[in-house]
Formats: sequence, C-alpha cells, structure tokens
Amino acid sequence: MTGHVALENRKFGCARLLNFPSPGVFYGNVLALLYSRCAGHRAEPQHICAMSFRALWVVSHEKGEGATVRFSRRYPTVERRARSLAGSRYVAVPEDRVIPRLLLTELGLAEPDKPFVASRDDCSRQQCSPALELRVDGPGEKTLWPLLTITHGGLIVACLPLIEGPVEPRPPLPSQISVSQGLAFLSGLQAFLCGPGPKLSEPEVLANRLASLPSALLQVCPLGTPLDTLTAGTPPAPTAPVPGGSQKQPAWKAGLHKGRSAVTVTVTETVRSMQYGKKSRQDLWDVYGTVVCKCEVEGVLPNVTVTLTLPPNGSPLQDILVHPCVTTLDSATLSASSMDDGDCSMFSGPYKFPFSPPLEPFRLCSYTSQVPVPPILGSYQLKEDENQLRLNVSLKLHESVKNSFEYCEAHLPFYNRNLMGNVDVKVSAGQLEVSKEKNLLVWVLGQKFPKSRDVTLDGAVHFSSQTAGPTDPLCTGLTAYIKLYFRVPDLTLSGCCVDQHSVQVYASAKPRIVTFRELVSSEYYIWNSTGDAPVLPGAIMM
Repeated sequence: MTGHVALENRKFGCARLLNFPSPGVFYGNVLALLYSRCAGHRAEPQHICAMSFRALWVVSHEKGEGATVRFSRRYPTVERRARSLAGSRYVAVPEDRVIPRLLLTELGLAEPDKPFVASRDDCSRQQCSPALELRVDGPGEKTLWPLLTITHGGLIVACLPLIEGPVEPRPPLPSQISVSQGLAFLSGLQAFLCGPGPKLSEPEVLANRLASLPSALLQVCPLGTPLDTLTAGTPPAPTAPVPGGSQKQPAWKAGLHKGRSAVTVTVTETVRSMQYGKKSRQDLWDVYGTVVCKCEVEGVLPNVTVTLTLPPNGSPLQDILVHPCVTTLDSATLSASSMDDGDCSMFSGPYKFPFSPPLEPFRLCSYTSQVPVPPILGSYQLKEDENQLRLNVSLKLHESVKNSFEYCEAHLPFYNRNLMGNVDVKVSAGQLEVSKEKNLLVWVLGQKFPKSRDVTLDGAVHFSSQTAGPTDPLCTGLTAYIKLYFRVPDLTLSGCCVDQHSVQVYASAKPRIVTFRELVSSEYYIWNSTGDAPVLPGAIMM
C-alpha cells in the first residue's frame, strides 16, 4: 500500500504554483553589462549573474511503453568547467541511451518492476524541491544534482545546470540562482514545443518544432549560457538598446521595444478532478489560474495596469501570487488563502495589478478558486465477464459550462491484460477510435455535447490475443479510470476575466489590447466505481 500511495501522489501532482522571477531579471544583467560597455559606460563585472547548462534533453514517453530522447544538447566547454570545479567528485553526464530510464525512474514513471527506493518512494517523503537527484549507474552512489524537469503530457523537458562552486558539501538550494533560471528556461522551452497551435498529440507538430529547436537554441542559449527565454512563436530577434532620455535603464531590462505597440493578456484556468462514483469516497476537484501578459510597449519604464473582475456571484480568488514587477497591491488581494474556508469577508475584487513589464512574456499572477462543481461529471462502471469487459460510461456537462470546446476526448486505457481483440462498443455522440496495440479506447466527443448535455458509452471489449499489453502498477483487476482531455475557449470556471477596456497603458503610443481566457483540463480522472481507486479514504488534494 505504501508504494501505491507514493505512486498516486506522483500521478496527481501538487496544486501549489511556484512563482519564479522573470528570467529577464537575471539574463538582463549580462546584456546590460555588454550594452553599457558599448555605450562607453562603466560596469562592474562582479555584478554579472549568469548560469550555464551542462546538458539539455527533450524526452517523450507513454505509459506502459519505453521513453525516447527526441532531442539532446551537450556543451563541452561547460562540462570542462564542471570537471574542474568538482575535482575528484566529478560525475560525468550519462549517455543519451540511458537517460530515459534514469529519468523515468526518478520521476516515478518507470515500469512496475522497478525496485522500491525508500528515499524516493516512501509515503512520508514529500518532494518539496524542484531539484531532483539523478542516480547514475556504476560503482558507488553517484548522483547528478540539481536535475530540473518539467512534464507536459507525454513530454519531459530536462536540464542539468552548472553549479558554480564545490559540489560537497552540497550548497543550499535557495542560494543557487541557476535553479530559478533553469526552471524559467524550461518553462519557455515547454511553451515553444507544446503550444499554442494544434494539439501536441499530432506527431508532425512536435516534429516540426523539434526540427526548429537547434536554430532557436543558437540564438537564446549560445555555448550553453541562456540569454533569454523561448516563447511559443518564432525566437525573437535581439533588441538593440535605445537611449532612454532622463529615465535610467534598469539592469533587468536589457533593451527597449520599438514599433507597433500591443498588450496581450491571457487568463488560463486549469481544473483537476478525481471522481470515484462511491458514497464512501468524496469526489475531489480544484481550480487554479494563471494570467500571462506580453507587453510590447515603447518607453524605458512604461506603466501598465491589468484589472481582473469576477461576476456578482463569483467565488473570490485565493492564494494569489504576483510577479516581482508588480509595483503596488492592495493587501486584501494577498490576504485570502484557500485555508480560509467559509470566510464571507474575503475580497472579491476588482483585482488591480499595476506594473512595469519586462520585454518577454511573463506570468503576471496565479491564483486558486473554489467552484461548487466540476465542469464534467462522470460515471464509469467496468465489470469482468469471462474473457471480456463490460463497459458503461456516462458523462454530463454542467449547465453552467459553455457548450463549445476546442477539443474534448475521453481516454479509456486497459492495463495488465492481453492485447484487445474484438471491440463492440457504441457511443451516443462523437466517434470512437480503437488503438489495439495500446489497449486504448479514445472517445472523441468533438466540440459540442448534444442539447441534453449527456453522452453515454456502452458495450464490451474482448481480449483474445496472447500478447501482453501495456502495464501499470495501479490498474490491476477492476481498478481502471477514464481520463478527460478538454479545452474550452472564452471561459473560466471562476468567471474571472480581463476586460480590454480596463487595461490601462501609460505610454507615448496607444497600444492594441487583446485579451483571452480559456479553461483546460489536467489530471481529470473518473475511476471505475466497481473497482478500488488507489488512494486512501478521505485523501485531499495538496
């Protein structure tokens, strides 16, 4: 049971959002020094604060199948510095062929026959650090630290930053700027590979973005030292410094925007859910949101104010974290916490965020919200009958949710069984796709539920093959789940939005204001009510 709970904790993740400073704050110090030299100003070299990567990886994986390194980049000059700094304690970076296995083992995504490691898998141990240890094969207990990773669906982006200083004793994590810089860089790399645009599940989309990654890294990470973060579009061209008149150019802002002005604000709410279909277990769900801004505004220190509003009956925003560029903030905005249940006096907005924006896109703020019901309620019943499984699924779209999806799919995997044979399943709406080699049913619901907002799936799946299918340590017997993937444009569950007329910009040119909002699913599970979900009764989402 201990191993099951540890795996479940890994699967569901953590709802707390880390707020890292903009990479421009760090990378700008290096660029500002170069610019000041070009302009004839003096600069103190000891104030430079840059980091370097020993290696970068992009790894794809699917549950029950092997992982593949889709892209890797190593920097010999940085590795030489690592060898010099570490001396006799130097640990070389493993070959790419072994990286997927080591990485998936550390992340808890390896095969079910992996050994139990108490220091990593014990339930009493909570992974509170963004820096992992990569245990390297070979004599002795050799580890690479800090390994930074970000997982998005079946894609893992990872990097190994250089630690400037002795490796033993291990320096305190908060003292390592390379950790926050590395995570910011990986976040940009994830955005570059995964969106926006078509879904990542289309192989040619990811292949095209991976093909353009080498040229992008040449611009933003020459010789292993990042200069700026990647964005979802084409890598930005370097911005030349422009004299700022009487205003002093801040070190964290390496250049100035010249050209057409525009401000883009995107509110994204992510909903997670665990639905059990049992009276003995309470269904769980939570919602967290992020506000991302891209401000192309002229001036050294332009002032921008973004206002978030809620409908009259909207639930107040909680656990608000803001970017360091925010200049002032009402104390009531930061005081509300998700621990203050039942507090009717919580501040319900409007939430005003005045700031002077950096050049690159950045996360203005993040928050959580308590909503009364999840957007899609589901029921899943799975029964075994000789060499087949009887399925009965019903999904209902809540009346408060806009019935207009960019995409909506329900994935029904079957683990620890032989490969599927005959599939006799009918759906009331949408289309059913069968992947026998993956023991997976994909129910494509499309862009709309029917007028009744109810859809059903019913039928039987036969397992006539003698070849073993994918495995999963959690889904044994009748323990099975449905995982929902959906995106709803122009909707947030909390009702939070940004009116483009409320965005105030104090600059020489009037910018074009564009606002978006969307609702996306993440870790949205509906468990088989006739089986045992691998969680403890009364468990809560952290």
